[in-house]
Amino acid sequence: MDTLTGLLADAELLLPDAVAMRRDIHAHPELGNDLPRTQQKVLEALEGLGLSITTGRTISSVTAVLDTGKPGPTVLLRGDMDALPMPEDTDVDFRSTIDGVMHACGHDAHTAMLAMAARLLTARKDDLTGKVVFMFQPGEEGHGGADIMISEGILDVAGKPDLAFAIHVTPSMPNRLIGSRGGTMMASSDEFVIDIVGRGGHASQPHTALDPIPVACELVLAIQSLVTRKVHVFDPAVITVAHITAGTTSNVIPERAQIHGTIRTVSAFTRSYVHAELEKLAVGLAAAHGATAEFTLELGYPVTVNDADVAAWSRDVAAGVLGDGFAIEMPTPVMGAEDFSYVLEKVPGAMVFLGVCPDGVNFFEAAPNHSNRMMINESGMAAGIALYAGVALAKSAAS
Repeated sequence: MDTLTGLLADAELLLPDAVAMRRDIHAHPELGNDLPRTQQKVLEALEGLGLSITTGRTISSVTAVLDTGKPGPTVLLRGDMDALPMPEDTDVDFRSTIDGVMHACGHDAHTAMLAMAARLLTARKDDLTGKVVFMFQPGEEGHGGADIMISEGILDVAGKPDLAFAIHVTPSMPNRLIGSRGGTMMASSDEFVIDIVGRGGHASQPHTALDPIPVACELVLAIQSLVTRKVHVFDPAVITVAHITAGTTSNVIPERAQIHGTIRTVSAFTRSYVHAELEKLAVGLAAAHGATAEFTLELGYPVTVNDADVAAWSRDVAAGVLGDGFAIEMPTPVMGAEDFSYVLEKVPGAMVFLGVCPDGVNFFEAAPNHSNRMMINESGMAAGIALYAGVALAKSAAS
């Protein structure tokens, strides 16, 4: 694609600014939908580009529109901005200055790459038609920032987008390698709580009580059978019990035991099926012991589904930007969840993964996203900048 010629070289020139921006955001991470400092860094990075900029009414989002003034497609490019509530245990000199908060999922890099892509596309405005919407989103880590931005009009600010595109970095792939797939890209994620209610009593007289703890333990094991015996192996689910709470001391049988975990699936059908089957299992097993089960479900993000044509096309764009061999089709989805799924429910598009494995590290052994030791290869950010820009330019050229 001629329009992609020289794009990576131009991105390399912007890499020092991207690295500086990323490190500043990394050192000052913010959580959830309230990211005033990060929002201000984005606004400073976009200053002077002639973009139409609005900020969120209820959250710290930034929406910037590049309008070429020429008929053409509307392309939405998204970068998320929030950090995670966890400690950082790296030795970089720009590590988090906020106790218990860390950019462990690469959103600092996403933000910086998208800001530099805005600069790159502004410089190449003559090669574009239509509009480019830059979506700087807070609250991806469980706070539904994308859904809120949709409700506040992100998909209407420049007319409904013809294409939506997002990049997610991962140290678990070789540096600058792009991976994507059509169909399910990432899983849904829902949270459940099951309270097993028995009857409390003295630990020396279990026959006069109804101990909920053995029932809860039996239920945890039964959940494993639910997954392996009732869920289609090629439409999988992962149910993880991550937290069990019961009792207060050694000589008291408690009244309640609580099981807390997550459900991840790769299709809407299996998602709803597992919800129903898990509740049925909990209620039935508890009843078999004379106890009761209280089942609570909190819906999280839906399945992230890439448009098959867009996913294949984006790999072609990646190969055109980065060279042959730098774009692969992923054989399976990733079981993590993403709120870009809300955008992809309404707009044809794709999310891709960008490898940022540090030099000298085997990507199978690199600290992954959400690790307290997660680090990225910052040179890979140039590929992200170029790909964001390349998608907008290629879509414009194709229209």
